[in-house]
Amino acid sequence: MPIRARHTRRLRGPLLTAVLAALLATLISPGAVQASASPGQAPRPAGESRPVYSYEDAIRESVWVDTRIDGDADGRTDRVAVDIIRPRETDRTGRRIPVIMDASPYYACCGRGNESQKKTYDENGDPVQFPLYYDNYFVPRGYGYVAVDLAGTNRSDGCVDVGGRSDVQSAKAVVDWLNGRARGYTSRTGHERAQASWTNGRTGMIGKSYDGTVANGVAATGVKGLKTIVPIGAISSWYDYYFAKGAPLFGSGPDGLARAVESPEARARCGAVKQRLVDGAPRSGDWTRLWSERDHVPDAGKVRASVFAVHGMQDLNVRTKHFGQWWDALAAHGVDRKLWLSQAGHVDPFDFRRAEWVRTLHRWFDHELLGIDNGIDRAPMADIERAPDRWTTDRVWPPRGTDTVRLRPAKGTAPGVGTLGPRPGKGTETFTDDPRLNETDWAERVHTTTPAKAGFISRPLARDVRLSGSSQVTVTVTPTTRTAHLSAVLVDLGPATIRDYADDDEGITTLPERSCWGASTAGDSACFKKTAAKTAAVQHTIFSRGWADLGNWADADRGRPLTPGKPHTITLDLAASDHVVPKGHRLALIVAGTDKNLIEPPADRPTLTIDLARTWAKVPLVGGAKAFTTSASVTPRAPRLDGVAPPRPLNPVPGGSTS
Repeated sequence: MPIRARHTRRLRGPLLTAVLAALLATLISPGAVQASASPGQAPRPAGESRPVYSYEDAIRESVWVDTRIDGDADGRTDRVAVDIIRPRETDRTGRRIPVIMDASPYYACCGRGNESQKKTYDENGDPVQFPLYYDNYFVPRGYGYVAVDLAGTNRSDGCVDVGGRSDVQSAKAVVDWLNGRARGYTSRTGHERAQASWTNGRTGMIGKSYDGTVANGVAATGVKGLKTIVPIGAISSWYDYYFAKGAPLFGSGPDGLARAVESPEARARCGAVKQRLVDGAPRSGDWTRLWSERDHVPDAGKVRASVFAVHGMQDLNVRTKHFGQWWDALAAHGVDRKLWLSQAGHVDPFDFRRAEWVRTLHRWFDHELLGIDNGIDRAPMADIERAPDRWTTDRVWPPRGTDTVRLRPAKGTAPGVGTLGPRPGKGTETFTDDPRLNETDWAERVHTTTPAKAGFISRPLARDVRLSGSSQVTVTVTPTTRTAHLSAVLVDLGPATIRDYADDDEGITTLPERSCWGASTAGDSACFKKTAAKTAAVQHTIFSRGWADLGNWADADRGRPLTPGKPHTITLDLAASDHVVPKGHRLALIVAGTDKNLIEPPADRPTLTIDLARTWAKVPLVGGAKAFTTSASVTPRAPRLDGVAPPRPLNPVPGGSTS
């Protein structure tokens, strides 16, 4: 189904009091003017925050916030470490400031950003280096920056529960503390209280991957004071990170991730928590209470914060299903939203569109946290990367006029090489699962009869066709074994230059030169290595994928043994995307078994027979059914089609090499 489009709504109600507007006067550009306001309503400041505060003299401190959870069962509630940097000048004048927060499990184990930066501390234990550039850039502009160690990581108490209550509460408790609703302490075990009297409580959470996932989870609690979140390549449902309708996407579960990020102290005391992760996440792929606790999508109606989502459309770690279903749920509840979709993989926008990203993020936080009327709420909702470093915008996303169109596979002139179009097909096609092959192997031989896949190809398109949103593929297959896994991919057949998302750096090249974004100190530089797009010239582009365990045909939440020789019908949810298939190219649907390195193989090696009359794809086309027009039949080309390298093995750590 296509994802629903809604306008970005302007912020609700009066944004600021006249007093706050006056206080902001020193933070905005000298020539700024006040926006008009209704009678009796304070005018909103216009312009942008400026770097008028000293970064070198900023206050750097640590606070431990009580989460009110005893996750490690040591008889005392857990405290999470909160490292803070904020302008000293506002502390002296009593001006209260908003906060940008990144809550992460990676500050000690793995690092953040393209250069894997970690937190550092001085001899007194006070923070010296805050990873990434948020502190360097925003603290001089009148923001506080807070970096939270999730429970069980770095200097925090408790245990890592991988998306569960402890993870979410680690960050939510800090939002509560910033708003005067929770207890903070000046040490990990002491009793001296710490107050957040320096902030007005207005908080924006940001982060890539696991960090952005925590932001989604905190927003889904509806906590007061959280005004916006910026999730980058983030998970919306932890089940969908590890499984696709019963098919395992990785060879291990959340307990392995907990081991990867937990502190040595947590490793010694949190065995029971990791065992609960094992017991609650069976490798069968069945839905359990553990997954319900870690599914944020049903709680989208509780979200009070605006959401600026960023995702790589070729992210094979945190697949775009996460973004798609979260966006759809937020739209259904009228949440204020903005979107960037890139051609890259699991990559931060700082590393694929740096200058524009910093400028846009600056405007976003100024608007959402300082209340500056800079027009970003009236700007286009979505930025989409069409080719490396070439972007387009949409007023709403998906665009108006997007509608679901049903495309049908049909038999062709050769076995396993069929056609794709609006008319129903009939007959059958057969393939045998080969766990040694992957989507690249299938696409490179889509015009050729091969035993491991069935491909269906449209005629050349008479005009550009844009697919915008989430697709579904419903298949009816008869297996020869009691277990079977299925994959479905959509392919653009035609030449293009794309970001090389299958490369280790997922579409970027890191350069030796640096660019600087904010102020620096000896211990915390604002200068980061530049990047450039790493591209590949291809003859086909796989742009959407989906998988399932056929054993979940009758119940999406629970699998069961198949009956060999009996037809089973199941719907595969394909990842959200926004892709234009150019005029003259062809659209292909491939149905196969195990997608090597993207799903795990089943216990058996089945042969599956597809009933074409009961198989179809539902795709979101901008312009609806009339947009899908093809030219006269052209004989398909036989030669191998070159694409990117095959998917490489992925570890279930939602941060990856470009975290």
